[in-house]
Amino acid sequence: MCDAVCSQYLVAIPAVIEAGAEAKFCATLRQPSGTLVMTVTLMSREKNTTLFTHTSNEEFQTCVQFKAPLVQKEVQIFQVEVRGDTFYSKQVRKVMIQAYDPFTFIQTDKPIYLPGQKVNFRVVTMDNKMRPANQLDPNSNRIGQWLNETSNSRILQLSYSLDTEAREGPYQIIVSMGERNISHNFKVEKYVLPKFDVTVNISEEVSIGQEDIEAEVCAKYTYGQPVPGRVTVNVCRPIDWYFFHDVLVHIADKTGCATFSFNMSIFTKDDQKVLQDVLDIRAKVEEEGTEKRIRISYVLGKVSFINVPKVWERGSNVEGKVSLKCFCDAPVYLFTGEMRQTHSLQNLTTDSNGVASFSFSTDNFDQDIQLHASLTPTLDYPGYGTAYYDREFHTLSMSQPSSPDIKTISSLEVQTNDKAVPCDAEEDISVNYTIVGESPGSVDVIYLVLSRGAVTMQGQKQVEVQDRSVTEGQVSFKVRVSPEMAPEFQVVAYAVLPSEDVIAHSADFSTDKCFSNKVSVEFSPSSAVPGEETNMQVTALPHSLCGVSAIVKSVLIKEPGKTLDADKIFDLFPLKKSSYIPYEVDDATECLNVRPKRYKVGLKMATNLLIRLPSCLKFKGKVYHEGSHRVAYGESFAFLRCVFDTNFLSAPIETVRSFFPETWIWDLVEVGDDGKRGVSLTVPDTITTWETEAFCLSSQGFGLAPRQEMKVFQPFFLELTMPYSIIRGEHFELKATVFNYLTSCIMVTVTPGPSSDYTLTPLSGDLYTSCLCANERKTLSWTMIPTALGAVNVTVSAEAVASHVSCDNEVVSVPDRGRIDVVTKSLIVKAEGTEMTKTYNWLLCPKGSPLTEEAEIHLPENVIEGSARTSVSVLGDILGRALKNLDGLLQMPYGCGEQNMALLAPNIYILHYLKGTQQLTTAIMEKATNFLTSGYQRQLNYKSADGAYTTFGTGPGNTWLTAFVVRSFSKAQSFVYIDPRKIEESKSWLQHKQQENGCFEKSGKLFNNRMKVTCILCFDLLKDPVMNKSLACLKESLSDLSNTYTTALLAYVFTLAGDVETRAHLLQHLDTVAVREGGFLYWSQTAAETSASLSVEISSYVLLAKLSASPTAEDLGYVSGIIRWLTGQQNYYGGFSSTQDTVVALQALALYSTLVFSPEGWSTVTVQAPSSQLTFDVNQSNKLLYQEEALQDVSGKYSLEVKGTCVSQISATYNIPTPADVTTLSVKVQLEQVCTQVSIITLFKHRYSGKEKTTNMVILDIKMLSGFSPDPESLKSLKRGLLVSRVEQKEDHVLVYLEELPKDTPINHSLDIIQELPVDNLKPAVVKIYDYYQPGPSLANFIKLCACFILHCVTWKNTKISFRELVGTNVSLLIVLSR
Repeated sequence: MCDAVCSQYLVAIPAVIEAGAEAKFCATLRQPSGTLVMTVTLMSREKNTTLFTHTSNEEFQTCVQFKAPLVQKEVQIFQVEVRGDTFYSKQVRKVMIQAYDPFTFIQTDKPIYLPGQKVNFRVVTMDNKMRPANQLDPNSNRIGQWLNETSNSRILQLSYSLDTEAREGPYQIIVSMGERNISHNFKVEKYVLPKFDVTVNISEEVSIGQEDIEAEVCAKYTYGQPVPGRVTVNVCRPIDWYFFHDVLVHIADKTGCATFSFNMSIFTKDDQKVLQDVLDIRAKVEEEGTEKRIRISYVLGKVSFINVPKVWERGSNVEGKVSLKCFCDAPVYLFTGEMRQTHSLQNLTTDSNGVASFSFSTDNFDQDIQLHASLTPTLDYPGYGTAYYDREFHTLSMSQPSSPDIKTISSLEVQTNDKAVPCDAEEDISVNYTIVGESPGSVDVIYLVLSRGAVTMQGQKQVEVQDRSVTEGQVSFKVRVSPEMAPEFQVVAYAVLPSEDVIAHSADFSTDKCFSNKVSVEFSPSSAVPGEETNMQVTALPHSLCGVSAIVKSVLIKEPGKTLDADKIFDLFPLKKSSYIPYEVDDATECLNVRPKRYKVGLKMATNLLIRLPSCLKFKGKVYHEGSHRVAYGESFAFLRCVFDTNFLSAPIETVRSFFPETWIWDLVEVGDDGKRGVSLTVPDTITTWETEAFCLSSQGFGLAPRQEMKVFQPFFLELTMPYSIIRGEHFELKATVFNYLTSCIMVTVTPGPSSDYTLTPLSGDLYTSCLCANERKTLSWTMIPTALGAVNVTVSAEAVASHVSCDNEVVSVPDRGRIDVVTKSLIVKAEGTEMTKTYNWLLCPKGSPLTEEAEIHLPENVIEGSARTSVSVLGDILGRALKNLDGLLQMPYGCGEQNMALLAPNIYILHYLKGTQQLTTAIMEKATNFLTSGYQRQLNYKSADGAYTTFGTGPGNTWLTAFVVRSFSKAQSFVYIDPRKIEESKSWLQHKQQENGCFEKSGKLFNNRMKVTCILCFDLLKDPVMNKSLACLKESLSDLSNTYTTALLAYVFTLAGDVETRAHLLQHLDTVAVREGGFLYWSQTAAETSASLSVEISSYVLLAKLSASPTAEDLGYVSGIIRWLTGQQNYYGGFSSTQDTVVALQALALYSTLVFSPEGWSTVTVQAPSSQLTFDVNQSNKLLYQEEALQDVSGKYSLEVKGTCVSQISATYNIPTPADVTTLSVKVQLEQVCTQVSIITLFKHRYSGKEKTTNMVILDIKMLSGFSPDPESLKSLKRGLLVSRVEQKEDHVLVYLEELPKDTPINHSLDIIQELPVDNLKPAVVKIYDYYQPGPSLANFIKLCACFILHCVTWKNTKISFRELVGTNVSLLIVLSR
């Protein structure tokens, strides 16, 4: 009910309110009819809460703060009741109370990693006030997991080391919080970091009407210096199958830049409809490049209105201006009327600034005037792909008195700002008003400021409506922008006119991306030379914890846009602004005779004024329904009258450089009471720019520091050019290049360090002390002849010295810092010929009195001088040697799934042994688990999607390998994370491979062809009930025990199965065929076949069978002979002959060691050599310590006296000339071509004399010639070669894995090698081919790669060519394998 004066009220509240937060609503009362009481209540099912009660007989406008209920998500009722003696109104609105989950981000130190690098990452969780509140590889294999991790320091910081064989591709870190998962992506890739950054400076859009387009290409090294050289720019306009392109080449100037100009007509010759409307610009500087895409616009020109009024009055003249921007000289045509029915009004000519004025009378107009400005005499629409001129449209509303039947043309307009509003500053907000046809009086312009969906500020400004048809003006107010309002805020302005129309407008304002915690990172000094000490100061709110990192700029050049920035943080906000109203809080409406506009602010308005969009509209006799569109809040309100119970809806240092990381800083830093913390750091040796990333958390909020750059620059620096390795007797030219990036000349002295390992002969005359002016470089060289074997360190220094001699008429300068640069590089010097190793092993267990053993080492007559070295080692544990070399039990490649398991499995056996005997230390655990984690990652490279494992990651699943992986992964679970789902997937696959009779289907190639699949699977999966029936399959083999290898396997299987009778039968047979020699006990396959590898494996299975069923003292006595024989077969590294025998033997030795372990005892070993004596002490504290000493005598008679129990080994290593008498392999070298390419055809005529039709897997080991490397493209071709399963490059070797070699069948392969550095007196390289599982003399030999390269020149087509002329050319190597 209402009296003669209609009281008006409006209460604005956000449609969505954060649960538990401080919220705000704003209430306005106008024209109160006496004393009124306004009551605001929030109503839920449980209770009603009165938020506001106010009694007043005067107008008021206020905002009220209240605490929102703490609920998860609930729709509640917001009720406004206004009561008086003669007035009553109640409005009800639905509002959503919603809790927002804390948001989490993950930060990695880099966006991209090399295989083998460590991934550092942090996890940070914050509430919506920004206060502190797993991992997948490319195949979705879970490779790491951390459970129930908590962070006491507000930032959870973890790391994970990638395996050196980690699969390339995208990876994910996944953080699970309840039912929510947050992920972060990074890449693993074998990359080379760019040395400089290439940028293209060009406008983002060009017009098709432009004649010429200019672009600037600049290149700068990561340390800021310009890059000299040739710049190539390729400009293309793409279509589906080819390009229109233009290629331009320039030389960069001293600033590292080159300017290009290209003609647009090149790209407009063809049908525009088939061309994309972009230009792709590819700029390349030397070997680095970049790409940029720009848009092609068909707009030739654009005209716009300026200073044109919005309203016109009868009898007046309309005045205004047009502005022209055009690649043309054209008149401007002015039209009036609807688009399809326009009439020419005027033709205008612009002045030199592109501006023209116009004026016309309104005498002939009686409605709104629609103006069109065009650069063409007609207003036709342009066709697709044709150039056109952009035109402008403007409407002038006719002024007339306000009436209930006429839509008001009055308006408010909140003026926007194109620039971001700075934080912690006041911003002037202006609201333009145009009031038309209203009676004189005052009008309040009410404004609300909203941020993150909540009202943060309110106010009002009074406007006087003049006694004229149009009142125009502007009101303004100030908004202080705080970090809590970032990244944007909204301003809503509305006013109730004297006619009771309501006009409104809203605008969005972006702010600087600022935070409440002001964080900064500064370095002192701000730039440094390599190796210099610097101080990093972190500034933030007191007691903030800061995550600080710094990575090399090259990483960000390679992977741009992958840093932690403010945009990424604000994108995590659940609500940055309120722009819609959820459907759950839509309020029911009736169909009304209005047509209001739409808005985007997400406000609810409880009012007795008609300002809400109803469910349908009646206009000119027709009914219009809303349809599927959501309602939003926008430009202006219209037809808003005083009614009851209606709703509202809207919506000098010497530098020795050796430390070159990609991540320099990755630390958590806590600032003190004063908000500062200094950290002393040593600058890495990379000459580059480091970019920092730092964020801080405190109880008062989050902060992100501006990125800082620390430039590390040597005023001049040195680079050494030398091969990776050479063979003794070869020599090469050592080159040292000095670069001067100072702006002045210096006098530089370059001096090699003294060494007895090589001799240097100068080749650069008197230039070793000479002038070096700005941006110059100079190369000095020596002939280097190494005289020592092994790793030889080569050191060269460059020093800027004072001099009275001028350079280019300029006085030389001496830099304050970085006056001396020292570079040390390692050169591997190898002996000629082929390396051989002999080992003598003893397991010595004297009873009572000391025990003495003797050995005599004789070196062959053809041993290469200086290559022999002999050592003795002592351990107190059988597994000690293997423990020391967990990552290298065999000096063999590990490039397939089988071999990787051979690397992984011994770690598990040894860890179980050490844990069971309480010898497992933290250091050993860390070392072993790192290997296990690495092996787990690597093995996943060979897993198929169905759960099976394959030998090389492709092809059908391998039954035995899958079972072996399941067994090993199950045992490893107690030490490292193994995804249990992967084990179950593999078990499921195996179950489908089991046949009805219990036998397993053989699937996949087994590269050790003596494996018995069902037998191995049986003991690998014996504990699984589904697998028990496989024993029935195996019992069918018991009738024939002629195969000793199979018999030993069966004995172990039936021991595990608990079949005592069958086990006894098998062991009894094995005892009858055992070989007994001088206290040693072992087995061979047959008397004729005495493969050491096979004997080790058979003997190990017998040992496992004996010890896996509660062994008696008699059993332990029996196996002591096996133990002594097995330890005698170990190689220098603790492994055996091949992968398979190493796995089985170490498993057996670990089981034996566990059974006989004693925590007591000590031993003393005295070694007597021909000219010296050594003594070793072994006790409980050092029994796992590997003690080794080199012996002065490389040959002769040695004796060992032992008191106590120990394992001893004497090892002799020496080189012999590559065998000339080749019985199974022969090589023919043919020089095909010189000048542009040298081809070498190497024939391997291999004759296989064994019983099998094929070999096991074969390794072809190709040693590179000194100074040569394989051509990358040729390596790719080799990987596709016949029977080639894998190709690896390891230092100066290329390893080719061949599935097998069929009998009497030649196999051809080719490999191009490129000479990178010339080496004189070149020695022949060695190619070795051997059976991986039986690397004995029957299938192994050594061959010369190409003796022809020893020549310094060759003759081809009667032309003598020096070998040095071949530098940089390709060398083709064709390898032919035949029987």
